[in-house]
Amino acid sequence: MSNRVRSHLLLVAASGAFATSLAVGQGTVGFFTPQQVEAGRNAYAEQCAACHQGDLAGATDAPALAGTSFLNVWGKRPVAALYSKIHASMPYGRGGSLDDATYDAIVSYVLYVNGVPSGASPLDRTSQTVLGPLASGKAPADAFAAAPPTGTEAAGPAPGSAASQNAQIAGSKEAAPANGPGGSAAPATSAGFAAPGQAVKYADPGRFVLPTRLGLSLEGAIKDYVPVTDAMLRDPPAGDWLMFRRNYQGWSYSPLSQIDTGNVGQLQLKWMWSMPENGTMEDTPIVHAGIMYMWGVGNTIQALDARNGELLWENRLGPLPKSAGPGPSSVETRSMGLYGTNLYVNTPEGWVYALDARSGREVWKTHITDEKKGIGFSTGGLIIIKGKVVVGMTNCGRKGTPDHCYISAYDAATGKRDWKFTTVALTGQPGGDSWGGMADNDRKGSETWIAGTYDPELDTTYWGTAQGKPWRRDERGSATGATDYANSTLALDPNTGKLKWWFNHAPGETFDLDEVFERVLVDHGPKKSLYTIGKVGILWKLDRETGKYVDSAQTVFQNVFTRIDPKTGRPTYRKDVVQQQSDQWLSSCPGPEGGHNWQAMSYHQPTDALVIPLSQSCVLMLGNGSQVYYEMPGTGGNLGRLSAYRAADLKPLWTFQQRAPFLTSVVSTAGNLAFVGDFDRVFRAIDVRNGRTLWKTRLGTTVQGFPVSFSVDGKQYIAVTTALGGGSPQLKPGTMLTEVHRPVTGYAVYVFGLPSAE
Repeated sequence: MSNRVRSHLLLVAASGAFATSLAVGQGTVGFFTPQQVEAGRNAYAEQCAACHQGDLAGATDAPALAGTSFLNVWGKRPVAALYSKIHASMPYGRGGSLDDATYDAIVSYVLYVNGVPSGASPLDRTSQTVLGPLASGKAPADAFAAAPPTGTEAAGPAPGSAASQNAQIAGSKEAAPANGPGGSAAPATSAGFAAPGQAVKYADPGRFVLPTRLGLSLEGAIKDYVPVTDAMLRDPPAGDWLMFRRNYQGWSYSPLSQIDTGNVGQLQLKWMWSMPENGTMEDTPIVHAGIMYMWGVGNTIQALDARNGELLWENRLGPLPKSAGPGPSSVETRSMGLYGTNLYVNTPEGWVYALDARSGREVWKTHITDEKKGIGFSTGGLIIIKGKVVVGMTNCGRKGTPDHCYISAYDAATGKRDWKFTTVALTGQPGGDSWGGMADNDRKGSETWIAGTYDPELDTTYWGTAQGKPWRRDERGSATGATDYANSTLALDPNTGKLKWWFNHAPGETFDLDEVFERVLVDHGPKKSLYTIGKVGILWKLDRETGKYVDSAQTVFQNVFTRIDPKTGRPTYRKDVVQQQSDQWLSSCPGPEGGHNWQAMSYHQPTDALVIPLSQSCVLMLGNGSQVYYEMPGTGGNLGRLSAYRAADLKPLWTFQQRAPFLTSVVSTAGNLAFVGDFDRVFRAIDVRNGRTLWKTRLGTTVQGFPVSFSVDGKQYIAVTTALGGGSPQLKPGTMLTEVHRPVTGYAVYVFGLPSAE
């Protein structure tokens, strides 16, 4: 490892809070005060709960901070380390930004939830007392009670009231800040417009209030709307972007060629539209016949005129963000879809909506789990197949519940559920013997947080799944079992949801290296192939008719697998990985950031090239808690990598590396261009034939999401979003890229085009 390697101690398994190294105050009865517990309850809710959940149970790739899993890792450890680690690293990306009393309080609250008693003495942050003998592992009855209000309210009108808003408009002093919650006199839309029929006076045009009322805040009246048909989804109009990655095959490729390698250097900003802040956004602009549909934080759905960015309608579905700043990886929606005259939205909270694409009015809504509290989120976007809206599920199959994850389909006209497919193999089903004899209710995980693709000729939809839960083998209880259908490609009948075949890419995975990402479908003559790449960085090629392994290519350095069987494609893990223990440090290259993550590849059809955004970081992992990150060997400190492979034979074509990782998918065009954005705010155009950068610009904050290309009135455009949040791809490299400075605001969509002839 060169002297350029920078390693940074983290406290979480991925998405943004702390993984504790516990230190409890000295004494035999009581290790912190009840007042510290109450203060910690408030501080935890503000700084930690978005990722680790209100009950400290963890979610997605944020580990549990309470219970057996937590104590298995931290029960043998002393207490001073916890405080120092939290102080140095938390809140995520802002280590040391809180005062000592707040850090004391957070640690006290976590200990209290794990059954450590409170007493008369405050927490001793230097204590070497070991946690295990002190913690019962059982949360007290009041552990999750609502925190009492703190502080004294300022005099004046109630925040958010009409009186408060009138005071703001008049410019007088008030209890609520000028940009605080809105009331009945507040502008009703994210753009600051009044609702139809609402009179608003602006004594000071520079003053505004954040919208807080949900619902249709600006109704549209789009005329001459062209309904989207099955035929259009099978063969999209060249100027449209109707779905996630544009076509059923998942190519992220546009047949437009007006912008090409000869004139791309003339690209200029045509318009931009600011999006709601305070959350996570990994959006795909959806474009049809000159109308752009955007998903924003808080499930704010907007229709824009794609020519100039004019707002046509807005429906704020809610809920509003819980706290200020970037959000976790569980509060975004990666894509919407169009069918008929409706726009379809699946929200992170598990709702599926049909909105009238012309007006923004709600047509129907349904919940994928019939509103089971805290279960069944949906972040991956959706796909519409022959009148069915097919969606995946996250935050499902949690330990201690009878629930499992599933993929489900809904009638596009009514919202009625048509079928669901459970994504863990149960007793008696194909693959049901792969869980080491575990009871069905203990078989958890296999989330689907990236939307699938579809082959109309084979009438088959293809989905990737995430790992089994808990994701560590030694805590999951499945021994070396393959845990089907986790980390697999699933081929399903879209009419019935029945399984046609599956292929497990990482049997018994144990490093949080899931294989859930895009499935790209390509034909070479009669050969029908499926391509996918997961966090380990292996590019897989399967026969999509049978699910048989065809080939694979290693795209980045990895030390997780020692070999891949050339006939079956089954990987073999290192011996120390198979025999891992909770209190053991293990190396993983790549780390949980992944050699590849949700930033999708593009298939450039004219050159048969798969252009793939890759990341190059490794980790030393202790249990499911502390992680020490370091740059991947042989990369010269370059965390970002863009590589192209020929689809026919997986031959490497070219590679471009840079310090900052790429935080968008790739979109390629018939103009022999590929567009991609990065962590350091740069958006660039690359010659897809050789990887050479031809144009670049720097935007307001991290360029993140799924860029698209579309045309209106005969003019081609490129659209891309800037945003923050989003889990491991943003958070993990941020611990090493300390030289990169990014604004914590700046969520927007930017649209670029060639200069006008005028």
